[in-house]
Amino acid sequence: MTGRLAGKVALISGGAEGLGAATARAFVREGARVMLGDIQLDKAKALARELGEAADAILLDVTLPDSWETAVEATLRSFGKLNILVNNAGISEPGTVSEVAKEAWARTMRINLDGVFHGTQAALPAMVAAGESGSIVNLSSMLALRPGAIFAAYCASKAAVAMLTKCTALECAAKAWPIRANSVHPGAIETPMLERYLAMNPEMSREQAYAGFAASHPMGRCGKPEEIAAACLFLASDEASFTTGTELTVDGGGFIREH
Repeated sequence: MTGRLAGKVALISGGAEGLGAATARAFVREGARVMLGDIQLDKAKALARELGEAADAILLDVTLPDSWETAVEATLRSFGKLNILVNNAGISEPGTVSEVAKEAWARTMRINLDGVFHGTQAALPAMVAAGESGSIVNLSSMLALRPGAIFAAYCASKAAVAMLTKCTALECAAKAWPIRANSVHPGAIETPMLERYLAMNPEMSREQAYAGFAASHPMGRCGKPEEIAAACLFLASDEASFTTGTELTVDGGGFIREH
């Protein structure tokens, strides 16, 4: 049986662990070849070895346009083309509007928002040159749609990602480029990022902290990385050929919860 991404080539930022790694595994399983871009190069290389000949790794600092250009060039050298871009790399640091440090705000914007912008600018020419159907999948957040006061910078950056995705979708359609752009909006997911939050309050056990995050999701739990990867896989595949500019929530009902 032909894989859902057979013949496709993807570049995934933040591909070394968490959502990026889960997405890479799903893509390779469905026939894609994948370049893992990450500032954690050793981890990215280890995952590439695990995935075999269908994967490679490159050092990628998403805040630097030149780093993105290098990653795109490396993808073309390794696999000959580029069809799919997954802008996954991101950070989250707590802080309300009145309390968040200015550098923390700027760092969040550089990585979460500017990183998506730089990646999209760098990848689009190669995706157009491929002459095939393509897909940009940007990782936003439930908190782009339902704000949380203590995550001011994160919420703002991820809301901007959702709007940037729509602008990208409209531009590609207007120019008749066969490239779609969509955003995925996860709730709390069992990743290293969540683990860092669970460990922040030393007076609370991991189980108690987890229960607090789970309670904000009507389904009563946090999500699994593979559940986000499945959403990315759908949007990256030709099954989503008439889907562009959309926001796909994968949040256990967190966005629509009543309280």
